[in-house]
Amino acid sequence: MSEPHSEHRQEASEPDTENLSAWAPLSVPVFRAFWFASIISNLGTWVHEVGAGWLMTELDSSPEMVSAVRLGISAPTMLLAIPVGVLADRIDRRTLLISTQIMLFATTSTLATLTLMGVITSWVLLGLSFLMGVGTVLYLLGWQATVPALVPTNQISRAVALGSMSFNLARSIGPAIGGLLIALAGVWIAFAANALSFLVVLILLLRWRRERVESAAGLSFGQSMTEGFRFVAGSRTMRHVLVGVLSFLVPATSLWALLPLVAREQLGMQAQGFGLLVTMIGLGAVAAARVLHLLHQWLGRDRTVTLAMLAFAGGLTTLGFSHSGVIAFPATVVVGAAWMIVLTTLNASAQMILPNRLRARGMGCYLTVMAISMSIGSVLWGQVAGWVGLSSAQWIAAAALPVTAAMRAIWFRIESAKS
Repeated sequence: MSEPHSEHRQEASEPDTENLSAWAPLSVPVFRAFWFASIISNLGTWVHEVGAGWLMTELDSSPEMVSAVRLGISAPTMLLAIPVGVLADRIDRRTLLISTQIMLFATTSTLATLTLMGVITSWVLLGLSFLMGVGTVLYLLGWQATVPALVPTNQISRAVALGSMSFNLARSIGPAIGGLLIALAGVWIAFAANALSFLVVLILLLRWRRERVESAAGLSFGQSMTEGFRFVAGSRTMRHVLVGVLSFLVPATSLWALLPLVAREQLGMQAQGFGLLVTMIGLGAVAAARVLHLLHQWLGRDRTVTLAMLAFAGGLTTLGFSHSGVIAFPATVVVGAAWMIVLTTLNASAQMILPNRLRARGMGCYLTVMAISMSIGSVLWGQVAGWVGLSSAQWIAAAALPVTAAMRAIWFRIESAKS
């Protein structure tokens, strides 16, 4: 990868109004290099998650400990996204990204070594999973704050969509690759593969040169955090974006909270069937990424979000009625596409309103609201399913989505918001 030697100040360039392709951001060499690297990194992440979950079933098969692996990886996002956002706006983002890749490489290499030697324990696995989560949120915020500076302003939404595409491509095939590697060589190879993916990104970052260096301009950490909160609170667009995230994710998270049970109890599938359902969601998201910019042009961002939320409700309703893969698989493609459309549109709207010096802090607030909304949704729909049954819980969640979509469309529009 010999291209990423300098950061293009694309935000200062003339908008490219002719190139309307979903792939337009890939014409920027530095973005293209990082995008292909992100596919490798995301593949490593999904391979790792399969290995970590499987390893915990061998070390301690209690439901609490198995679920704690995912919690250990995701909890730092909810707890640390805002202070990490402050940090990413105070120090050079290239330095931050390199440091986090070194941290993630060291953590996964240690996990692979301990597992290969047979000395790993359940609590060591949880501790290393938490460190992985910390490194992930550090890298994620540093990277999300960097992307808008790599492409022209009118291509930010497409760049965000391509980022989502790389994630969903990896989600579509990563678990299958992880299962195959584990079957061939053991669980340790899943962690070693993830370490290798971090090494690839680290080499790319070391070759990348940029002129801009972030600065807090003499502000203390607390003052920097307050400045970020004031901007988010004072920007109607940001407030409306965050309300949109909350209004969508609380009911929509029922998909992820209930999908394993839907696969096993409602559809009578084994682990392979569940993996195929996840793959269908990923494929739906990839397909949607290719047409997202056209939807924005034809419908505008607000109508796009509203219709996608309604499509998600329709797919979730259909999934609730499903008792075979013939119906369930197309339904999961629809919800995967709708999930990607809503969140990518909201993410891009936030990215476009945030000034560069505040971008990481603003996205820290965005990720925190995402994590809180998904945590609320996961707990809520698990309880509802226990009270009224699996299918009924899906239908209730689906019925809630048109209500929240209408509320957002009436009172929390993005395009009409003036910051």
